[in-house]
Amino acid sequence: MDMLGAIVPLLLMFAIFYFLLIRPQQKRQKKIQQMHSSLEKGDKIITIGGLHGTIDALDDERIIVVVDNGSKLTFDRQAVRDVTNRD
Repeated sequence: MDMLGAIVPLLLMFAIFYFLLIRPQQKRQKKIQQMHSSLEKGDKIITIGGLHGTIDALDDERIIVVVDNGSKLTFDRQAVRDVTNRD
């Protein structure tokens, strides 16, 4: 009986830890991966460095972003933080 009394609080702590920390992080990561895979030419984006631009071309790993002055910059897909023209 003492063993069960020691295991129950540990299991309860793990369940709380899972639902408060692990599960929300997994949901956020899945949402980010979905956003990266659905990038399209013409999307207005913000990079993790804060650069605002429009996707001009993309492949499996990289995107080419056009900024306001017409410069074309190449980034990894993972550098995209947000797509601003979608709701």
